[in-house]
Amino acid sequence: MGVYSVDKLISEARRLAAEFRRTTGKPLPGVSGEIAEHDAARLLDLKLCDERSGGYDAIGQGSRDGKRIQIKGRVIFDEEKSGQRVGQLKLEQDWDSVLLVIMDESYEPVEMYEAEREDIRDAMDEAGKSARKKRGAMSVARFKIISQLVWTREDGAIDDELWDNRTGP
Repeated sequence: MGVYSVDKLISEARRLAAEFRRTTGKPLPGVSGEIAEHDAARLLDLKLCDERSGGYDAIGQGSRDGKRIQIKGRVIFDEEKSGQRVGQLKLEQDWDSVLLVIMDESYEPVEMYEAEREDIRDAMDEAGKSARKKRGAMSVARFKIISQLVWTREDGAIDDELWDNRTGP
């Protein structure tokens, strides 16, 4: 075991990634995904997998018990800028849902959305035969439409019954 706790290391990674972005104007590659996984596990009672070759990053506990969850992270630096994409979604792999962690410019979580495999498959089928669909790409805006808001910075974890983006609060 290392000298530092994972929480301390993630905190430093947030600080360094934000400073790198402010200094260079570019994001620090690979950091947002690691931070997103850590935050999702900590805030939504997930157990991160040691081996990530199965197409999912975590196993649910509590209300998500046994669910195989793929975790994606996106830092939104400019709310006005469109075109943000969720990372590649591979339907041929085994997973039950995808959790998208939206972070602010300080790499702190703001919102988390979860979409079920069937909803993602349906949305990708609707996309037709576009190159994006073939790559398993989806916009953050589209992901939010087909998913459920499951966590916010203000309210913490949200029960399914409290919020459904298809019917309103």
